[in-house]
Amino acid sequence: MNQRWLYLAFILLVSCQESAEQPIAYQWALRKDFPRPQVPLENPMTEAKVELGRHIFYDKNLSANGTQSCASCHQQKFAFAEDRKTSIGSTGEVHRRNSPALVNIAYNKTLTWSHDGLKTIEHQLLLPMFGDNPIELGITNHEEKVLERFKAKKYQPLFSKAFPDQAVSFKNISYALASFVRSLVSFNSPFDRYAYDNDDTAISQSALRGMTLFFSEKLECHHCHGGFNFTQSTSHEKQLLDRRPFHNTGLYNINGNNLYPKSDTGLSEITLNPNDNGRFRAPTLRNIALTSPYMHDGSIATLSEVVDFYAAGGRNIIDGVHKGDGRLNIKKSTFMKGFTITKEEKADLIIFLNSLTDKKFISNKKHALPLP
Repeated sequence: MNQRWLYLAFILLVSCQESAEQPIAYQWALRKDFPRPQVPLENPMTEAKVELGRHIFYDKNLSANGTQSCASCHQQKFAFAEDRKTSIGSTGEVHRRNSPALVNIAYNKTLTWSHDGLKTIEHQLLLPMFGDNPIELGITNHEEKVLERFKAKKYQPLFSKAFPDQAVSFKNISYALASFVRSLVSFNSPFDRYAYDNDDTAISQSALRGMTLFFSEKLECHHCHGGFNFTQSTSHEKQLLDRRPFHNTGLYNINGNNLYPKSDTGLSEITLNPNDNGRFRAPTLRNIALTSPYMHDGSIATLSEVVDFYAAGGRNIIDGVHKGDGRLNIKKSTFMKGFTITKEEKADLIIFLNSLTDKKFISNKKHALPLP
């Protein structure tokens, strides 16, 4: 079995029942035979909504004090993530979590790092817009002022095309933003050219060796980062199983009590189940080389350190307020067993992860700041 088929054996494009047919009004930038994302019936994709959403995404007028836009924390050059440990809101508040990359989130089964109930982008967007813990865009109590900005002359034709005969509203703003974010699909990496275009020259022999390691039972990476989107938390028109996986990777084990920091215990904050302490969603690995630092709190700086972390089967913090050996956290995923890896194998694995970088995605003008 050659290495391409080794990968294809793991993509698990499960064909279950078909979803409700969506209006064919938007041309997805997908590879041939790739499934379309599921789209809410109440917000079908259109080019006009995507274009309106792009303008709003980059507009600082969306924040109450006019200092930040969505793009402030989701920058195209970083695959719509940012190069800081955790985000800073429009009022200067330091957040507790790393800004997730907006790569193929149209396929995500759940949104954010650890919320099993947020399943549509339309609903998730309400958190950065109106949430007050933490404050991101800070619209709450400033709704009329912010909405008035989007009634400006430059927005009138954009709203008219996207939502004919409808008033400017936060509902339509969120629908347009959701449409733009859904359009951010990335399937043109060197790996894709190798796996789907049968281009044997697209990735190096080192990357091929790294791919074999990635899909091996020795490393077990594919169990949480599998499928065509390199994350287990995936849904689309041909895969409707309700899979909402979250994982404890042994990042913390404070004082040996199997706990994560009180500032962020992960899924347990939503479920109130102590067994969910430290469980977070595995993000896609597409464009992973661009999205450092890593983990939900940005606490691991480089891909090299990430590989070391997984090889160790968790993280041992030897001093400070978070002191504890995460390798011994009893709530840790069964896939976090650790493994031995040589210097050469580690280099191959990282080169493979770099082959998931889609340079067209980060330079696509359709995703970029609109010209004046």
